[in-house]
Amino acid sequence: MGGLAEGKVVLVTGAASGIGRAAALLFHREGARAVVVADIDADLVDETAEMVRAAGGVGLALEVDIANAGAVDAMVTRTVGEFGRLDCAFNNAGVAGKAARTADCTEENWDFVIGTMLTGTWLCMRRELRQMLAQGGGAIVNTASVSSLVASPALPAYTAAKHGIAGLTKTAALEYVLDNIRVNAICPGATLSRMMLENAGASPDALERIARSQPGQRISDPLEQAQAAVWLCSDRASFINGTLLTVDNGATAGGTMSHEERA
Repeated sequence: MGGLAEGKVVLVTGAASGIGRAAALLFHREGARAVVVADIDADLVDETAEMVRAAGGVGLALEVDIANAGAVDAMVTRTVGEFGRLDCAFNNAGVAGKAARTADCTEENWDFVIGTMLTGTWLCMRRELRQMLAQGGGAIVNTASVSSLVASPALPAYTAAKHGIAGLTKTAALEYVLDNIRVNAICPGATLSRMMLENAGASPDALERIARSQPGQRISDPLEQAQAAVWLCSDRASFINGTLLTVDNGATAGGTMSHEERA
């Protein structure tokens, strides 16, 4: 049996580090014909593409701000122009914003987080869906969050955006199920990502405190999240559609989490 992504053209946003980078490399290892990686951080996403190429794959890096409709359209147009189609899209790009309770959240922070994550994810989905309709099918996976399912005190914009991504995922899944397009999302729990390090700080004490707060007493490796996303994109998940796959080692079974624990 071939790999999970055998022969497929794949697009990964938020691929400069963390879950996105891990997914890009895993898509290659699972047989992808080409992996297009996009991020607003040009230098780091170039590194990701080079890692794919160094492993023997075809990697193309694009500098993209997903909050910009023109940039998103150009991203998919370039992908299809280079490789002829788009089989799988992993919409992973996101930001946390500044921690503050709801009454203290600024309009600037609200607009930044909602514009990047919720509007940005919708812009990606809109363009990807149009391409997949034209070619006869495909698979989309969004990065939602445990914050799509439970409250995240001190992160109102982030929580609203992630709940919105969950709704977009389910809506599109129903709209396009007869068009051979599946749309799902992963809901990561506490994951060792750049976002977590920015929120909690990189100190061993902070990370240890977060790990102790988890049911399994540890933080997820980005690869564990990437494995779920790659599987959902694959034909082996052919009857999975409109699902929010929680990858949190049981954390949401116990209630809410602090702002430090975002993936």
